[in-house]
Amino acid sequence: MTFRHRLLSPRRALLLAAGLALAAPLHAIAQGAYPSKPIHLVVGFPPGGPADLAARIVGEKLAQDLRQPVLVENRPGASQNIAADYVAKSTADGYTLLMGSTAVVVNHFLYKDMRFDVFNDLVPVGTAARTPLMVVANPRFAAKNMKELVAAAKAAPGKINYGSGVRASTTHLAVEAFKAQAGIEVSNIPYQGAGPMLTDLMGGQVSFAFDTMVTSMPLVKAGRLHALAVTSATRSPIAPELPTVAESGYPGFEAIGWFGILAPKGTPQPVVQRLNASLQKVLAAPDVAQRLAGAGGDVLPGTPEDFARLMRSESEKWGGVIKRVGITLD
Repeated sequence: MTFRHRLLSPRRALLLAAGLALAAPLHAIAQGAYPSKPIHLVVGFPPGGPADLAARIVGEKLAQDLRQPVLVENRPGASQNIAADYVAKSTADGYTLLMGSTAVVVNHFLYKDMRFDVFNDLVPVGTAARTPLMVVANPRFAAKNMKELVAAAKAAPGKINYGSGVRASTTHLAVEAFKAQAGIEVSNIPYQGAGPMLTDLMGGQVSFAFDTMVTSMPLVKAGRLHALAVTSATRSPIAPELPTVAESGYPGFEAIGWFGILAPKGTPQPVVQRLNASLQKVLAAPDVAQRLAGAGGDVLPGTPEDFARLMRSESEKWGGVIKRVGITLD
């Protein structure tokens, strides 16, 4: 048997060399070369809020597991659009990531001029945390549970005010969803942030609100607000004595804030898998669960596919509320 050796043409040799050059980085990633430099985790809100806290708690542990610094970078503005657009247009190499929240999947219903498409320009890496909302009321408000709240609203349609810290946020949309399910009419008083809203809630200028647990829980413990329920599907381990809205007579009701990591479209699949595997390890650590609980949330592990389904379902759910109420932010 004889073997014939064929010489490659210069063109084929160049194509082969180019193919090997493209394959080399992916092979290196698969062999564990990623990450080899610091990772930037971008947050679309100012420091100190729930998204920022989740990013710092998770980022610190990711840095330990990945053996590279994870630098939290705050780029607030336009309800997370500035940060999301920045990450969507970053190099798709796994070194610039977004700590996304519910806003990122509903903004296309609220803004006419969107510079990115969350479902086409970003890819899910994995969910990280969720934060139930807490229904809180002024202590002098007559309603001490959800049924009493509904009864009071039906007795005086449109005359009971509720506060919303950020227009079109989950804390606002959750009340609108509850109004529709309970068949009540209450009036929204919008604020520029949770702080001013809570001040007026304690002062009695508004009667109730759906607020994040991280900001409301200290005020409830201090007796300055009264808690009626939580909005998660199951009771919160942070306040297990509080019933859910669903078990208070409104089955199926659920409204949570969530946080998850996204990467630019085109990020190599081995990088996404490496990040998700590290994220699952981080979320399994008891001290991470404890620290998230202190920030009013709990861990939310899951695959990129799980996150993709959550994003789609949340977009459809809250998009329906936005269209029905007619909310815009332009």
